Amino acid sequence: MPDYIGEAVDQLITIEVKNRGGPHGILAPLYKAARTLHGGRPLTALIAEALKARIRPGDTVFIVTGAGYVPTMEKGESDGPPGAAALARVLQKGLGAVPVFVMEANHVDVMSAAATAAGLGLRKFVHARDQKMGAAFAIAPDSQYAVPGWIASIVDEMKPAAVIGCERLSPGKDGAIYAAKGLPLSGPNAINEGLVDISGVMPAAKAAGALTIGIGDHGNELGFGTIYDTVVATMPHGEKLATTVSADLVLPAMTSNWGAYGIEACLAFLLKRPELMHPPEMEERILRRCFEAGVLEASAFTADFLVDGLDGETSISIVQILGNIVRKNLEVPVGYAGR
Repeated sequence: MPDYIGEAVDQLITIEVKNRGGPHGILAPLYKAARTLHGGRPLTALIAEALKARIRPGDTVFIVTGAGYVPTMEKGESDGPPGAAALARVLQKGLGAVPVFVMEANHVDVMSAAATAAGLGLRKFVHARDQKMGAAFAIAPDSQYAVPGWIASIVDEMKPAAVIGCERLSPGKDGAIYAAKGLPLSGPNAINEGLVDISGVMPAAKAAGALTIGIGDHGNELGFGTIYDTVVATMPHGEKLATTVSADLVLPAMTSNWGAYGIEACLAFLLKRPELMHPPEMEERILRRCFEAGVLEASAFTADFLVDGLDGETSISIVQILGNIVRKNLEVPVGYAGR
């Protein structure tokens, strides 16, 4: 894959657009650290190539997402499920994978809305696997005590070829999970209810041979232990919130959704199938269905049509540009004789 494709995609999805209350100047250092660690190539291109090389028709891919809990965002936030749906769509339609959304029960309504808006049928795992159609869920137990056994069982039963974290929060060095502003979301001082730490699914699957990928925007997401020192040095409250759970490949982006869309675009290019990049009208449908299902946006915990404080139309435009990058680089101009 020509690196100039991945370069264009990476530049687009790493534009930092934040209000005055958000941490500034963080995305460039996080991206630089990940890119340097992974050999200097554009990250979306590298990840797309790794997925294409690893996944065969019928393989299971875990997509771990879901952030937001009682009392602030009872059914989760608008960053995460749309990106997970886009990834599931390109993996299923492009590579023949069986996507499995791994999350707690409170995120299922929104994830279902996003997936069906993306054109994915939802089935029990055995039916999705045997019919090689649609996507499935692996829903975490309510009790943290039961999580290790549950992880072992789904890894053994579903045998994932890859695990992708998309805006899935993950614990720091003290074992607690923290929000981007350093507030504790789990542990004895937790400010919310219902979070179950399922981050162990990534190292468990990796030990069984799976490719592991983390997508995030602040360094407290699953997989970002890969660039732990940079997160600690870059993020306000980095010492607390930086996750220690690492991945084979990690992608910092302005929003996790955009990171997922960037990988989707590069896969569409690699497969020479531009239709695999979901169109702007589908992006709008996915986002609006998520809000209808009860999702909130994370900057102010409102039902406004926003993703991390950015207008939903911004994400729709990003999808439009990514689609153009794919299509234009696959087009052969009329009369072009080559070189």
